[in-house]
Amino acid sequence: MQSFPFFTTENGVSSLVLKEIPYRKTAYITIREAQPEGFDAHLRECVDFCRAAGAEKIYATGHEGLARYPLHTAVLQMQATAWVDREKLACLFPVTEATAQRWREYYNERMTGIDNAATLEARDDKAILEKPGAYFVHREGKLLGIGWLNDCELLAVAAEKGKGETVMHTLMSLVEGDPMTLEVASTNERAIRLYERLGFLKTGERSRWYSL
Repeated sequence: MQSFPFFTTENGVSSLVLKEIPYRKTAYITIREAQPEGFDAHLRECVDFCRAAGAEKIYATGHEGLARYPLHTAVLQMQATAWVDREKLACLFPVTEATAQRWREYYNERMTGIDNAATLEARDDKAILEKPGAYFVHREGKLLGIGWLNDCELLAVAAEKGKGETVMHTLMSLVEGDPMTLEVASTNERAIRLYERLGFLKTGERSRWYSL
């Protein structure tokens, strides 16, 4: 499903993310700019296009006029200095060409139902492999979870039930002593509680997404 980086109407410009429609029946709209008196008309055109493409749920961000709609989720930024509980360390295995598909499938399985988590597709394998930082986390041959780091930024993490702390400590061992940042949906309360136990503090709000 093709997305539109620039969806232009006479009343404004937005970006439409439609790639989630085949997986979640969901579309995302980012308002880039809108005429002062044309916001409602532009938003309506965006919504109509997303509906025609098959979206059943539509979320939007980028304009103060969206505040009259129900808040879906906020994307929060959190930060902490990475530290390690040695008793919780497990083994890291970098993703390779042979294992990229399995890593992606595990990510998609665990992220189902998490607000604003993008579905990864086969074409994303190249990006996963280009930057060293995607890992499987194992202990005694058992998969505990996965992670994806870009230097000190945690791009993704997913774990088996009850194994989140072990996976996080194992990933943090790669950047121990340095500031580590991540983003999390405000509705992902379980993940936020885990990060707070590890010392992460909310340092900002990257965006707010409203339900249309």
